[in-house]
Amino acid sequence: MKVAHVTPSYYPAFIYGGPPESAHQLSRHLARAGCDVRVLTTNANGPRLTVDVDTTRELSLEPGLRVRYCPRRLPDSVAPSLLAALPAYVAWCDVVHLNAVYNFTTLPALLAARLAKKPVVWSARGALSRWKETRRAGPKVAWERVCRALAPARTVLHVTSESEQTQAAARMPGMRTALIPNGVEVPATAARPAPSDTLRMLYLGRLHPIKGIENLVAACAMLALPGAPRFTLTLAGGGDPPYVETLRGAVAAAALDDRITFLGEVPPAEKAHLFAAADLLVAPSFTENFGLAIAEALAHGVPVIAGRGTPWQGLETHDAGLWVPNDAASLAAAITAIRGRPLIDLGARGRAWMEREFSWGRVAADMRALYAELLATRG
Repeated sequence: MKVAHVTPSYYPAFIYGGPPESAHQLSRHLARAGCDVRVLTTNANGPRLTVDVDTTRELSLEPGLRVRYCPRRLPDSVAPSLLAALPAYVAWCDVVHLNAVYNFTTLPALLAARLAKKPVVWSARGALSRWKETRRAGPKVAWERVCRALAPARTVLHVTSESEQTQAAARMPGMRTALIPNGVEVPATAARPAPSDTLRMLYLGRLHPIKGIENLVAACAMLALPGAPRFTLTLAGGGDPPYVETLRGAVAAAALDDRITFLGEVPPAEKAHLFAAADLLVAPSFTENFGLAIAEALAHGVPVIAGRGTPWQGLETHDAGLWVPNDAASLAAAITAIRGRPLIDLGARGRAWMEREFSWGRVAADMRALYAELLATRG
């Protein structure tokens, strides 16, 4: 089965957080499941940076997986050479797998698939979800209408959680959805930190207002009382420089510079070291379609406190953490409560949960079955 993935950014575009990593891991495991996968993308890594890759030819990353990085010419992912290459990729494949929504790549890919009568699996990667500070709502509605008009009849919206499915269905009425969660690599062993009187907390992901990080900083200010149990917080990830400076200002204003560390971008290869040094991951997002960092932490045996804007109520079902409102007071109360729990045991239960339900092999098999179903439906 030949699959063309079209995406505005791709591994190792770390600045975009989980979506490029999820697309990469899915592509790798589809190739291992017998698919011939070609990825058409750009070298964008945020509005200003690019990834250091060869943009002159298609690259073979591993057996069955080839990637063409087209040079980005304008922010965020405008690459004219991608338009030139797109028809050949669509003509070659059996299925077009489109990633992202409000991007340069979206409309051309939908149109090319429609003209070539190829089925489309469309991974929205959370873009169709909304929150109180969603920007450009009007233009997004107009964009969605154009997308619906261009999408081939055999188009399926791929979503990764029930909450994303509900919102995606509202944005794209009448379009079929398929719920297949992201996967996670579960390491053979999970190193845990030596016991300490200090609770070592970790936030991992983009630094962006939608992630609720200001509320986490405010929660830390509530906990930093004289005589209170000690804690530290590592903020690992990058974001728009003005927003990062706003966060730094909030940390300084709360006199938390000795407790909260800004680590910057973390390549995937270094994440294991972060998890090995953390007692707890905190993910206070206002909304998430999946939340890859949560699954990764659990896979490494790290318990999690997640905001209720994330689809991780299973943390409490599986007794691997807490799922709470993401206001500062609720986060502070959750941190206080969980530090009295056996964190090693919570982490072990989370790790077992990931092994059972979120392996990339299982996810790739489900996605391959969806492709096959679409191909069997001629239209």
